[in-house]
Amino acid sequence: MSTRDVSHQTDIAKMKTEADGSFKRLDASFRNSIENGSQFEPEKDRYHLYVSYACPWATRTLIVRKLKGLEDIVSVSVVSPRMGANGWPFASADPFPGADVDPLYDSQHVKDLYLSIAPDYSGRFTVPVLWDKKDKTIVNNESSEIIRIFNTAFNHLLPEKFAQVDLYPPSLKDKIDELNEWIYPNINNGVYRAGFATSQDAYSTAVKEVFEALDKVEAILSGDKKYIVGDQLTECDVRLWVTIIRFDPVYVGHFKCNIRDIRNGYPSINKWMKNLYWNNAAFKDCTNFEHIKTHYYWSHPSINPTRIVPVGPIPVIQPL
Repeated sequence: MSTRDVSHQTDIAKMKTEADGSFKRLDASFRNSIENGSQFEPEKDRYHLYVSYACPWATRTLIVRKLKGLEDIVSVSVVSPRMGANGWPFASADPFPGADVDPLYDSQHVKDLYLSIAPDYSGRFTVPVLWDKKDKTIVNNESSEIIRIFNTAFNHLLPEKFAQVDLYPPSLKDKIDELNEWIYPNINNGVYRAGFATSQDAYSTAVKEVFEALDKVEAILSGDKKYIVGDQLTECDVRLWVTIIRFDPVYVGHFKCNIRDIRNGYPSINKWMKNLYWNNAAFKDCTNFEHIKTHYYWSHPSINPTRIVPVGPIPVIQPL
């Protein structure tokens, strides 16, 4: 195991912004796929998913895992939401309710997995991590790619009712890609660009773009639409939903995205969000508000040095 100092990769308090005070997210480093004829063949109980309930990117993969009925094919472990100087900890290092120990290697932190296969790794130690138990390595740590792997790679091992679930259908690919193109930078990552900005100009630019994009989504969902693209659930819903469900509990206050909240400012988005939460177990069961609120308010001392976690909003999500 590497003994070099990696605190600049694990400790979010040491994270640097750009010269203008703006936040730039680094690309994921492990970008392999699971497919027949490749190093990573689709097999039952070969792969393990490391996630945080707090992290929206990781929650994408949890939701799709459940939507596709992959619980018996891809195992999962949840880290503690309290991401400190050593990054994401397992329950063995921080026994937070709902967190797991690492069942494979008894790692103390997610960084241990990365460094075990790449001692000179220079990126951030992020979740989700899709791990190959057979080759003892990381397959992929980019959530947008993991959800597409889950969408198709294991279909031949699934019952028909799950195999036929297609979150990226050919007939809707162009529209999904078009929406992802602006929803990701302006909403999914936009809240982070606002929250982690260290200059007034960088913050003001980012927060304006967040709400301009939310206005566009509100218009798309107006008229009692249940889904963003067409009349079926797609990856576009999953990718946006994980940000929207965190918006009122976290992003309004913690990331200063307070021009409007979802429950009072965006009736169509709010109804869409609530419908998926209350009527689809994949969304509700993969959402842990205690982990979500604790992570953001505890793990970002540069934004919230007291680490006090707010009580509200009450209710954390409204009934239908």
